[in-house]
Amino acid sequence: MKLVFLYSFFAVIATISNILAQQLTLLIVANSFALALVVGTGAGLIVKFLLDRRYIFNAANRPVSQDSKQFIAYTLTGVATTAIFWGMEIGFDKAFDSLTARYFGAALGLGVGYVIKYQLDKRFVFTNREL
Repeated sequence: MKLVFLYSFFAVIATISNILAQQLTLLIVANSFALALVVGTGAGLIVKFLLDRRYIFNAANRPVSQDSKQFIAYTLTGVATTAIFWGMEIGFDKAFDSLTARYFGAALGLGVGYVIKYQLDKRFVFTNREL
């Protein structure tokens, strides 16, 4: 139960990081939704990787060469889940033409994506085998 709570809590932190990075990007570069989406995704990815690696999968004390391989694998498992997140965010944005709806879609898409991503990461990224 503790693991579920921590993973969910870290997903919320990464989601907030993602949305804040999007909003900051839009403040700096107005009307650049695509850029904001990419910047937000990158921010959330890095935050979530660092938290998952250390607190969920206990893999923080590895050589840098293994960390970079692990980060690449972590990023690759995120491709499909990012498609879910982007699809929901863009879908809500187009359907409701509202910033609130867009961010609701983003949060919903990230939630669904993180459930799937945990299973992928457990199986393919944070294993006991050497990468």
